[in-house]
Amino acid sequence: MTSYKDLGLVNTRDMFAKAIKGGYAVPAYNFNNMEQLQSIIQACVETKSPVILQVSNGARNYADKYFLRNMARAAVEYAHELGCDIPICLHLDHGSSYELCVDCIDNGFSSVMIDGSSLPYEENVALTKKVCEYAHKHDVTVEGELGVLAGVEDEVSAAESHYTKPEEVQDFVSKTGVDSLAISIGTSHGRCKFTPEQCTRTEDGVLIPPPLAFDILKEIEKKLPGFPIVLHGSSSVPVQYVKIIEQYGGKIPDSVGIPEEQLRQAAKSAVCKINIDSDGRLAMTAMIRKTLAEHPGEFDPRKYLGPAREELKNMYAHKNRDVLGSAGHALD
Repeated sequence: MTSYKDLGLVNTRDMFAKAIKGGYAVPAYNFNNMEQLQSIIQACVETKSPVILQVSNGARNYADKYFLRNMARAAVEYAHELGCDIPICLHLDHGSSYELCVDCIDNGFSSVMIDGSSLPYEENVALTKKVCEYAHKHDVTVEGELGVLAGVEDEVSAAESHYTKPEEVQDFVSKTGVDSLAISIGTSHGRCKFTPEQCTRTEDGVLIPPPLAFDILKEIEKKLPGFPIVLHGSSSVPVQYVKIIEQYGGKIPDSVGIPEEQLRQAAKSAVCKINIDSDGRLAMTAMIRKTLAEHPGEFDPRKYLGPAREELKNMYAHKNRDVLGSAGHALD
C-alpha cells in the first residue's frame, strides 16, 4: 500500500474548512495527460491556489494507476521547484464501486468520491458508509452524492437530472459519515449541459442557459450549516474555444455551459469544491486544431501540445482568480 502522505499530497479536510471560511471554492480540475497536469500546477502556483487533481476511472485506466501515482508525486515536486508548495489533493471522480475506491486509496489517492446517486436511497447510504469506513482508517476523505446530473462524462451518463432533495441531506450525512456532498442544482456533465429548448437564444445565436437552483442550495445550507458542498458539471464551455474548434473543422453544435458569474456566486456559499473538466478539453482541442491547421506540415507533438498547454494554464489561472476566488489562498 502507498499512502498519499508519502507522495506529499493532502486530503480535502483543511482545504474545505478554509474555503468555507474564506468564501471561495477549491478548483477540482480533471486531467488525462502530462501537459494537462503541468498546466494545472503552473496555473495554481502562479495564482497561489490550492488544487484538487481529479481523475475519473477512465482517465485512471488510460494513464495506468502506477504511472498516475508517480505523476501525482511529480506534481508536488514540480510545484516546489516552481517556488510554492501549494496544497495538492489527488481525488477519484465518480467512483462507481467500493472496490475501485479501495484500490485508489491503496495506491496514493488522498480523496475519493463514491457515486451511488443512481441507486435507491438506502443502497446509496450503505455503499457510501462502507467506503467512508475504509477511507477514514487511512485518513482519506470521501465525497458522496445526492441527486443526479444529466449529461455524459467518461463513464458517467444520465438522460435527465434530478435535483437534490434538501430533506434527505441531514440523514445521508449522519448515516454515512461522508466528508463532503455533491449536489444537483442544475449543473450538468459534458459540453452540452442543456438542450436548445431549455435555453434562450440571443440575436447572435448564443444560447443562454437557465439559472442554477440557488433556492435549493440555500435550503441545503440551512440543513447542513458549514458542511462542504460540491458542484459537478461546472464547466462554462467558453464560446471562444467552441468557435476555434468549429473554425478549424470541428463539429460541436449547441455547446453551452454554466455562466461564470453563477459559479462565482456559488463559490461564495458553502460550495467549496467546483469540478471543471470539459473546459480543459475544449481549450486543448481548440489550440491543437488551430496549430495544426496553421502549420499543416507539423508532426512534432511538442509543437502543437506546447501551445495547448500554455492556453490551458491561462484558462486555469483565470478560473482561480476570477471565478472560484481561490487565488492567493494556498498558504492560508
